[in-house]
Amino acid sequence: MALEHAIMISLAERPGTGYELGRQFATSLGHFWPATRQQIYRTLGRLHDDGLVTCRDVAQDGRPDKKVYALAPAGRTALQDWIAEPSELMKIRDDLSVKIRGAEHGDLDDLCADIGRHRDAHLERLRLYRSYERTQFPEVTGTTAPGTPDTLTGRRLHQHLVLRLGIRLEASFVDWCTEVLDALTHDHREGQ
Repeated sequence: MALEHAIMISLAERPGTGYELGRQFATSLGHFWPATRQQIYRTLGRLHDDGLVTCRDVAQDGRPDKKVYALAPAGRTALQDWIAEPSELMKIRDDLSVKIRGAEHGDLDDLCADIGRHRDAHLERLRLYRSYERTQFPEVTGTTAPGTPDTLTGRRLHQHLVLRLGIRLEASFVDWCTEVLDALTHDHREGQ
């Protein structure tokens, strides 16, 4: 995937300014495809040059005009074509995993502190995603089993499914970090 596709999906949902896209990336899309404001603005320029998005100036009182972007018909076609293509399998490139693999060559206390830091960060992100689910999908809150109720359809269903992936990944990372810390601590005690 490229940033272009994430921006086109956002604009397919609703037209917006570069600033509004930046806010959306900060609070939702960016959790799965991070981008800086500069990257967003550069990409919007390329998409506009390629005819995939349209841009109109909107006058503002006492402020510079703002540019509102929308997905062009050619952008809708490009987005449909991209969605139809098979996706590559997710590849994991993780420094922490490599460090754990080489744990015997370093200081175990330092490594455990790093693993604990990762666990805390994933736990915080898990809490954030669960709060998104509670506030943005209240019909899911209180269901007996986590999942997607039959009442969600269309865009809300799609958004919730991606959020559920985030929740599951973060919960798995928290569990894995705890498992690794327990195993390394046990191994260290046994080796003394």
